[in-house]
Amino acid sequence: MKFIVVRLLLNPPDPATGLRPSASQVFSDVVSEASYFEDLGFDGYGIGEHHIDAAEASSPAVILAHLAATTTRIRLFTGVTVLSLLDPVRVAEDYATVDVLSGGRLELIIGKGNTEEQSRVFGYTNDDQWERNREHYELLHRLLREEKVNWTGTSRPPLTDFTSRPRPLQRPIRVWHGSATSKASTELAAKWGDPLFSANVSGPLEQYRDLVDHYRQRWADHGHDPVDALVGAGSAGLHVHLNSQQAVDEFRPRFEAFKASARLIGATP
Repeated sequence: MKFIVVRLLLNPPDPATGLRPSASQVFSDVVSEASYFEDLGFDGYGIGEHHIDAAEASSPAVILAHLAATTTRIRLFTGVTVLSLLDPVRVAEDYATVDVLSGGRLELIIGKGNTEEQSRVFGYTNDDQWERNREHYELLHRLLREEKVNWTGTSRPPLTDFTSRPRPLQRPIRVWHGSATSKASTELAAKWGDPLFSANVSGPLEQYRDLVDHYRQRWADHGHDPVDALVGAGSAGLHVHLNSQQAVDEFRPRFEAFKASARLIGATP
C-alpha cells in the first residue's frame, strides 16, 4: 500500500477567520508541503486542476515543474487532469516536460471534470464530455508511447506523422483514470489496462464500491490478469500538524464547514 496527498488548491474564505488566502500563500504552502510530505515518507504529492473562482489550480503542470526542482524522491501526480476539456497534444507535451524535469517521477490521474462552470469556460457542454474524454485519452495514450502518430477524430484537427516533444523519460508515463460517479471511466481504465483512482469525497461508500467492482469485472472481461488490477482510493480532510491536539483544533472548524456544505448537496460525510 502506498500513500499520496492530492491538493485541489481551493481558496474559499477560511471558515475560522473569514480571510481568503492569496495565490502567493497557496503556492507557498504547496512548495512547503511537498517537501514536508517527502520527508515524512509519503509516496506521492498531487495537484488537482480547476478553472473556477474558488481554486488556484488552473496550471498544475507549471506547479509540478516547480516541485520537480524542490523535491527529489516523492512522485508527482495530477489529480485530475481535466482531459475532456484539454487538447491531448498539449497535455502530452506539458507532462512529458514535467516527467523529464522530475527524473521520471510523474503520474497522471485523468478525468472528465465535474463542474459545468469549467465546461462553459472552454466552450463545451456536458452532453458529450464522456465521449470527449474517451477520444482524448485514446490519442494521449498513443502520443505518450509512439512517434510519428497518424490520427483522425472529432475534437481536434488530424495529425500526420506527428511526434510530441519532449519524449517522456518514463516509457510510458503511468495514467490513472479518476472515477467518482460513472462507469464510463472504469470501463475506459479496464479496456486499456490502466489503474483506477476512485476518490470518496461526498458520495455514499456504496457508490465507490460499485465502481471498483465494475472496474475489476471489466478488467477480467478485457483479458487482463486480475492480480494486475491497481486501485487507488481517496478521501477528503487530511490536516497535518506536529502536535496532534493542535491539528484537531485547527481542523475542526474547517471540517464543520465541510459537513455543512456537504449536507447542502445531499451528502452525509
